[in-house]
Amino acid sequence: MHKIVTDPIGDMLTRIRNGVLPHHESVEIPASKIKIEIANILRDEGFIKGYELLNDDSLYPIIKIYLSYSKDGTPLISGLKRVSKPGLRVYVGKHEIPRHYAGLAVAILSTSQGVITGKSAWKSGVGGELLCYIWWYGVVIVSRIGQIPIKVPSGVEIKLEGNKVQVK
Repeated sequence: MHKIVTDPIGDMLTRIRNGVLPHHESVEIPASKIKIEIANILRDEGFIKGYELLNDDSLYPIIKIYLSYSKDGTPLISGLKRVSKPGLRVYVGKHEIPRHYAGLAVAILSTSQGVITGKSAWKSGVGGELLCYIWWYGVVIVSRIGQIPIKVPSGVEIKLEGNKVQVK
């Protein structure tokens, strides 16, 4: 029996998030054309190893997404944020495409040219529905001034205690 999901893209992002946290090798998601296009972007941007379509000829096809981790076991996806939702759609024009985390995150848009990254949409001069943002493990700290992300190299530890910052 299949559950009815009101936000299939949100469900996809949640399943990926829930698979990354306990370091699962893969997650299985009910397939659709838009989810396959999102999986293509995740693969092309290096967030996942790849994916395969299971039960392609059945009524309920499945996408198996193979999650990716760094050599030290850190997930390559550290955050996913759904922006446009069924109850509140968010559209951006070609000059309004946001750069989340100062451009260190990948925005995914649904445009007249298909599902593409924010960078591709900006280069093509098209706007569309802002589906989500995805960012990787290098984006961990955000400055308090202007909410600008600071990329922290691997092996560097940052500890915040009140107004003091300790870097090791």
